[in-house]
Amino acid sequence: MKRTLKGEIPRQAVYRLSVYMRCLMRLKANGLETVSSQALSSAAGVKPTQLRKDLTYFGQFGTRGLGYDVNQLTGMIAEVLGTNTLQPVVLIGVGNLGKALISYRGFEREGFEIVSAFDADTNVVSDCMKWTIPVRSMDELPAIVSKHHVRMAILCVPIEAAQSTVNSLIKTGITGVLNFAPMVLHVPDGVTVNNVNLAIELENLSYFIQEHAPESNEESPPEIENQTTPPV
Repeated sequence: MKRTLKGEIPRQAVYRLSVYMRCLMRLKANGLETVSSQALSSAAGVKPTQLRKDLTYFGQFGTRGLGYDVNQLTGMIAEVLGTNTLQPVVLIGVGNLGKALISYRGFEREGFEIVSAFDADTNVVSDCMKWTIPVRSMDELPAIVSKHHVRMAILCVPIEAAQSTVNSLIKTGITGVLNFAPMVLHVPDGVTVNNVNLAIELENLSYFIQEHAPESNEESPPEIENQTTPPV
């Protein structure tokens, strides 16, 4: 079914599509062919009304009384998210985090392929020459982006290099950046930046575990005064 976009779609609705996709993939792995909105929304941790509202941004899905065809809905969401074919991605900054992401083999299962990594340090480039994913100098970035029609980049550079690096990425045609640098990047309209800041996420968790920490109702035992044995 051809999808229809209705105005500006809330970012959280797009995020929840990814959650629905993972729930559907688990259902497929378990051999289920159909799923009700109640069951899918429960698996995704949202209300059925929220699920149906999110899907109506992109078209009409499901059959009343029968639910959703798992294979069909999976394919439609993959088309909406642009992951029905492998999306090429470049990674910038091959430090500890960059190396860990390069080593992660789960991206391809999710519809993404890191076609090349880049680093400004020529020593890093030389050290990674034998890696499965090529590591190149930044000078080669425009040619690789053009060759593979790349539109997305993962940014793992130090904070002091983040803004200048993203400026260079935008000049090559990159329009989507997953940013691990702990700073706000300034980009023109038409370029989307998703920030991943682990410290902020931990601070968020810290707030909630304190906010909902159980209060102790147990009274402290009374203090026992030091006593001396009275004379007999």
